[in-house]
Parts: sequence; C-alpha cells; structure tokens
Amino acid sequence: MAKTQEKKAPAGTKNIAVNAKARHDYFIEERFEAGLVLEGWEVKGLRAGRLQLKESYVVIRQGEIWLLGANIAPLASASTHVQADPVRTRKLLLKHREVERLIGAVERRGYTLVPLAMYWKRGRAKLEIALAKGKKQHDKRATERDRDWQRQRQRLLKQ
Repeated sequence: MAKTQEKKAPAGTKNIAVNAKARHDYFIEERFEAGLVLEGWEVKGLRAGRLQLKESYVVIRQGEIWLLGANIAPLASASTHVQADPVRTRKLLLKHREVERLIGAVERRGYTLVPLAMYWKRGRAKLEIALAKGKKQHDKRATERDRDWQRQRQRLLKQ
C-alpha cells in the first residue's frame, strides 16, 4: 500500500487543510497567497483543524476577492453570545496589483480561481489560491495514467 503524501506548504508554515480535489479537476497555472478576514471563533476552529476546503471556491465581486463554501466548524466552547455561520463568505486580502491581475485573467482569459490550501504563516492564516483551467475527463485520465507510470518507474528503479 502506498504512503499518502501530504502536499507541501511554503517553508516555515503548517498546513491546516489541503484541497486535493482541485489538483485533480484543474490545471494549476499560477499560485497566490492571500490573507483572510476572520472572526475569533473561526480562528479557534482553524487552530483545532476544523476546516473543509473541498466544496469551496473563489469569486470576484465588485473588485474584491471572496472565498465561498469553505466550512469552518465552530467549537462548542468558542463563544456563547456569537451566532456562528460555518460557511459564511470570507473576504480575501491581496495586493491591489494582484487583484487586478486576477480579475483580468478570470474575465478575459477564462481562468478560474481555486483554493488549494490553508496554512499558518507567522501566526496568521493564509490561503493559497490558484489561477487554474478546468480539466476535461480525458485530461484527468491522462494525469492519472502518468502518475501511475511514475510510481511504477520508481518501483523499478529501486529494484
């Protein structure tokens, strides 16, 4: 049985969650690191590892970048007076030049913005988003075939 390999986050960071489905469904062209606007109970949930990026996606609204569908499950002990919404829309923080570049790529060239991973960097939660193009079914099969061949080649080289 093959070992499961965790996708690497940038150096000096710790993964909170990885969206493995994104690499399966999209060709990743370019990556960006974004900060997030979070509430206190969300930070506590992230520290406990209660994040799910599988169904999430990134959209552009009125010149701003937003994360939708990311599920951060609240802790029972986080707060008694705050009504927690686990899948609320969260604003992403990027430099103005990066935002303009992403808007241009999405609107003019047909790219999609996909969340890849969330991790801690210097005590702050960061989201890695990617400029990506969707894969067709035959592309997914080819990628899987190549991955299997690489795995098989490594086994043969070890012997």
